[in-house]
Amino acid sequence: MADEREARLEKLGELRAQGIDPYPIESARTHTAAEALAGYDALQGVRITLVGRLMQLREMGKAAFAHIEDGSGRIQIYLKRDAIGEEAFRRIRLLDLGDIIQVTGTLFTTRTGEKTVQVEEYAMLAKSLRPLPAKGAGGDLKLFDPEVRYRRRYLDLIANRDEVLPIFLTRARTLAAMREFLNARGFIEVETPILQPLYGGATARPFVTHHNTLDRDLYMRIAPELYLKRLIAGGIERVYEIGRIFRNEGIDRSHNPEFTMMECYQAYADYRDIMRLVEELYAHVTERVHGTTHITYQGVALDMAPPWQRVTLREAIAEHTGIDYEAYPEREQLAETMRARGYQVDPKLGRGRLIDDLKDAIIKGPEARVKGPVFLYDYPLDLSPLAKRKPGTRETVERFQPYAGGLELGNAFSELNDPLDQRARFEDQARQRAHGDDEAQVLDEDYIEALEVGLPPTGGFGGGVDRLVMLLADQDSIRETIAFPTLREK
Repeated sequence: MADEREARLEKLGELRAQGIDPYPIESARTHTAAEALAGYDALQGVRITLVGRLMQLREMGKAAFAHIEDGSGRIQIYLKRDAIGEEAFRRIRLLDLGDIIQVTGTLFTTRTGEKTVQVEEYAMLAKSLRPLPAKGAGGDLKLFDPEVRYRRRYLDLIANRDEVLPIFLTRARTLAAMREFLNARGFIEVETPILQPLYGGATARPFVTHHNTLDRDLYMRIAPELYLKRLIAGGIERVYEIGRIFRNEGIDRSHNPEFTMMECYQAYADYRDIMRLVEELYAHVTERVHGTTHITYQGVALDMAPPWQRVTLREAIAEHTGIDYEAYPEREQLAETMRARGYQVDPKLGRGRLIDDLKDAIIKGPEARVKGPVFLYDYPLDLSPLAKRKPGTRETVERFQPYAGGLELGNAFSELNDPLDQRARFEDQARQRAHGDDEAQVLDEDYIEALEVGLPPTGGFGGGVDRLVMLLADQDSIRETIAFPTLREK
């Protein structure tokens, strides 16, 4: 590697010695590679200029064939000494794979039937000082080591273009389709603080930072929820935000400490209205991305079209674990039953979080027993401090979560708008925190004040964008859907 870099540096010096700027300011592209190939017939006899990274180079005496690649694709070029001149032809030896070059010429078809640019002149646009990844068995560039791929995404995109680029195109289409759907239904996109004086809206540990001028600690948001509901209280009846969320948690196939969330809230709606909204949203996005609502995720066929299956959390857990958690109203009763059936029990967690562990055991991951798409609904109150009680019950709230293919896709409530009840819930969370649950929520006095001003009946949903892209791009790791995932130190 070091020797090759030194050789490339020598070529760089030689280019400069010849008066050639290896990093010029301008380029003069007239067509992309894809446009040249698609418009081949109309471009006959037309002088065109293409740019791209040099991916292959084969010298053959008085001529050379090469391939360049731009953002649209790859095209072959033909450099003939008689066409480009003796001096320019000699300079081919100063080219390396990875260099970004510009070529001008006309199109023709080789005897093997490949559409090719007959080069009349070429120029260096950016000299590459490091070699591209080694070629695989088939002669193509390939990177297989995930550590290298994620740390050097630029090499991943160069070497594994056909596998990686479609994932990020799927991500872009997913975000565009989400906005299209919500905007068409009267939702207003807003931005809320990322740095917050208090964190809330989710069960998670925050990242802490310090503002020097104010001399105070601030928290990277774990959710935009409480700010979005403040806007609902202020009279914006339909609101949404797509933005980055930060949770100081572990890293695995479906978790990254920094991720993208879409949260939306609708006044005068409950969780049944939001269920319909979510299944219609996900069907719309899937249709926009794939042209159909039928997809396959990790070998499992799914139809994202409404209506989705609806199962209460209690029914799902009882069916697949044999544990009816409502038969164990005390935390220790449930914990003992779970241990007896082989489940690990964290002594720091309350009853609600233990129920959540049972849910995860049946619904999440490659071995999920419930494939979906499905809404699990009606959750324990102590697991859902921001959700409204289900009428006629004391310990159940109107909450649901969508799942598909073993992926948890989000979280939704009929939002709690009783300020006295909300204060009591926050105080209970504080007691759980005092007993060791460091993910319990904190009491936000300003949010309580907004509720006291008056929050209309509201339904809300928060969905992970990265996990939805996992589903739509059929990827088994969230790191494949994030351009630069969080990694451990080398």
